[in-house]
Amino acid sequence: MSTLLIKHAQVLVTMDDHHREIPDGGLFIRDGFIEQVGASTDLPVTADEELDLTGHIVMPGLINTHHHFYQTLTRAVPAAQNANLFNWLTTLYPIWARLTPEDIRISTQTALSELALSGCTTASDHLYLFPNGSRLDDEIEAARIVGLRLHASRGSMSLGQSKGGLPPDSVVDNEEKILEDSERLIRAYHDPNPGSMIQIVLAPCSPFSVTGELMKQSAALARRYGVQLHTHLAETQDEEQFCLQKFGYRPVAYMQSVDWVGDDVWFAHSVHVSAEEIAVYSREKCGVAHCPSSNMRLASGIAPIVDMLSAGVSVGLGVDGSASNDGSHLLAEARQAMLLARLNAGLKGASLSSTGSEIFSVRQALEIATRGGAAVLGRNDIGSLEAGKCADFIAINLNRLDYAGALHDPVAAVLLCQPRGVDYNYVHGRPVVMDGRILGLDLEEHIQLHNKAAKRLVEG
Repeated sequence: MSTLLIKHAQVLVTMDDHHREIPDGGLFIRDGFIEQVGASTDLPVTADEELDLTGHIVMPGLINTHHHFYQTLTRAVPAAQNANLFNWLTTLYPIWARLTPEDIRISTQTALSELALSGCTTASDHLYLFPNGSRLDDEIEAARIVGLRLHASRGSMSLGQSKGGLPPDSVVDNEEKILEDSERLIRAYHDPNPGSMIQIVLAPCSPFSVTGELMKQSAALARRYGVQLHTHLAETQDEEQFCLQKFGYRPVAYMQSVDWVGDDVWFAHSVHVSAEEIAVYSREKCGVAHCPSSNMRLASGIAPIVDMLSAGVSVGLGVDGSASNDGSHLLAEARQAMLLARLNAGLKGASLSSTGSEIFSVRQALEIATRGGAAVLGRNDIGSLEAGKCADFIAINLNRLDYAGALHDPVAAVLLCQPRGVDYNYVHGRPVVMDGRILGLDLEEHIQLHNKAAKRLVEG
């Protein structure tokens, strides 16, 4: 069993129950799990490997709870730049219908590399269309090269335009085939054990792209195997009107009608939810993936995450797809969440105390990016730096121009100043980023392959 000693961090942010921030802090790690956390002087003096992080802030690895990796191939497509969700989707569906297995592999590694360089150690992805022989296996195999933990969602679309859905029939699948493949993937890849690097999630895409029967059957299958459930919900007012007209329910009530509430369910977005619907989330222990940049980009609205957190709802952070963001920078997304929550408070005319107690804080934003994401994904082995948990951590060098004059509070500086990349990223005690460089890929060569694939995909 190998050991790793991390020492002399300027501040080590634990995100534990006591919210400890330890000056001159460090970690002692054995075989991928944290054995000790504390001041450097209180840790063992030697290990198989040592890393001196003087001048760095060390934090738990960030957790991304919603993404569509394949969309890195369709960033900034001109016809989709100024569209709301439904128009954006109908513009891009025909392009996505040309995806190949190699496109899935290339885009997965692009998105995961971006995430890793921005501080992410665990990523959940939602792949919901499988044209031209593409499979979720293509993503899983490609992800291993980068080295992040992956929650791979077997998404699906079965309600095409001919049956009253939004997507064209060319990108939807047979429901029996979807369920068979979902079970195959769970049996082949899902690892429920502490420290697992791969978990499978069942994720019918949205109320406007799958039938109620597929939702019910997916929920039953997931619960038979003990895997999580995920879908888009209450993202736009268009979706709300679709649900009312087709099902006779608002989106949250529709989820209740198809057995899609519980502590094994999390929803992406939840922008248009009422106080009563937030209470349903709280009572049923449903989680939410908050995607502020995408919601702003598509003019979807502002999710009421402060109200959700106050009600005890688990909220995580998601960059969402790289055709609606158009990036995969998770630390920047945490800053965006903080700023958007503050803007929302101002728009609501919040009466602020002299201490700004009604302002969404840096530490709250970092908490949803770490502990919040772990709770949403149903994991208790990641999200904080504590003995017994996975050795997933990031480090940022504070001795750079971006933080000059801001070190009165290094933790706040990480988000209040414009975030850049991380200098170190370790997953289960193994380096993924060292000295600001991704280890698993030749990025220069990879970018050329990615751009070539994107050109072919978009131009046909």
